[in-house]
Amino acid sequence: MPIKVLIADDHSVVRKGILNLLEDESDIEIVGEASDGDEAIDLIPVTHPDVLLLDITMPRMSGIEVAREASRLYPEVRILVFSMHNNPDYILNAVQSGAAGYLLKDTDQEEILKAVRAVAAGELYYPPNASSVIIRNLVVPKNAYRQTETGIGTSTASIWNKITPREYQILQCLTEGMSSKEIAERFDVSPHTVANQRASIIRKARVKNTAELVSIALREQA
Repeated sequence: MPIKVLIADDHSVVRKGILNLLEDESDIEIVGEASDGDEAIDLIPVTHPDVLLLDITMPRMSGIEVAREASRLYPEVRILVFSMHNNPDYILNAVQSGAAGYLLKDTDQEEILKAVRAVAAGELYYPPNASSVIIRNLVVPKNAYRQTETGIGTSTASIWNKITPREYQILQCLTEGMSSKEIAERFDVSPHTVANQRASIIRKARVKNTAELVSIALREQA
């Protein structure tokens, strides 16, 4: 079955451009277009998308608000943010609101297609520009703040201390935005094995999905 994509952007030219990029792909189907945040939320139960391709700056409801609401109401829908903003606040808010990926609008067609397919398959997709922002602004500052505020370290409660050495390697790769296929190739194992190990880590972290796992792992990473 094709990957069903719902496009949410307040600029019709952008929506048309995305449509032109995706419509000729045999494994992708555009099921709807939304011009604002409210319309995006309303269209999800009607169109049943696998992926919500979402702009951040929209009228009525921002993309961040849409991501947060969609994650709560429709956790099966994967959210891929497609934004002109390379601002760390936007990227971090998108991650914390449930986005499985973040692309800039100057991204080329090949990477857009790769990102859509990756998040539809349950992976995270954060290219280097977004990953570096997450690590630089989320990991170190929050780790330091927590230790300063409590007066103690948090290593005993960290997910990094609850997993096996191989799971540690898998989690490190996930925080770098690698797909299951890429991780499997790195360690010469099958994608199925990687998926099982990821599921084990998710259970140990007591979270619902990979996006939540990576968010926690990045905050707790030393």
